[in-house]
Amino acid sequence: MQVRARLGLLSLALILALAVGACSRNVTPAAEQRHVFLIVMENKSMDAALQGPFTASLASRYRVATNYSAVAHPSLPNYLALTSGQTFGIRDDNYHVLPVGGIGTQLTAAGVSWRAYMEGMAPGGCMDDTYPYDVHHNPFAYYGGRCPSNVVPFSTMATDLKGNTPMFSWISPDMCNDQHDCSVSVGDDWLRQTVGMITQSKAWKSNGLLFIVWDEDDGDTQNRVLSLVVSPQSHKVSNQAYTHYSLLATIEDTLGVGRLGQAAGAKAMKDLTGN
Repeated sequence: MQVRARLGLLSLALILALAVGACSRNVTPAAEQRHVFLIVMENKSMDAALQGPFTASLASRYRVATNYSAVAHPSLPNYLALTSGQTFGIRDDNYHVLPVGGIGTQLTAAGVSWRAYMEGMAPGGCMDDTYPYDVHHNPFAYYGGRCPSNVVPFSTMATDLKGNTPMFSWISPDMCNDQHDCSVSVGDDWLRQTVGMITQSKAWKSNGLLFIVWDEDDGDTQNRVLSLVVSPQSHKVSNQAYTHYSLLATIEDTLGVGRLGQAAGAKAMKDLTGN
């Protein structure tokens, strides 16, 4: 009886050891959480955008995609591409009620915090074109024909950066500071202040990613635009062919959610976001 008991205990110990070993092999490290910021500027070719001295300094210090193209003209379909992976066949800047969706809905469903900061927008004025705020530079207002509560005035971002910074921050300057209605130098000065505010934050310093992209160029058929990746990593230049769908894919991969629309087949910008 004693021998059988001992054998039974040994068998049980062996089973437990094997089970623990199997569990250990199946455990994978949790994906690193990185805060993602995206600033969308307006209507400038790569060469024109680089006329801004601060913008040029970002390109020489951080990471830049030199073969990056927008997907359409005018502005609105590019904003939709950046947030849903499709343009819905839209080729104008008018208001269209689109199906519920986009990256905002996607992140909310996944429990990932996000906010869209709109400069010039009055509190509760998400659907109102009150210059210098323009609804067609706010793609989140199109999905479902309404604005989620995550869309807030730009003035709230400074407080968020000092406290509970969302994992994803979309930033739309107003119609002057985004270089649509004003000069490159005006937008460049705005970037100097805003990028400085972001890069001083704990969220960015903790391996965060700041993307700066121009929605479209100034009307050229190639539609080549500047795309910058500002992160604590070293300087790098990529000649890979990228589009707005690539940027959306990169953001979604970083935040741990699936890819929407044409982002599913796009090449992510891994060479610019990795070490």
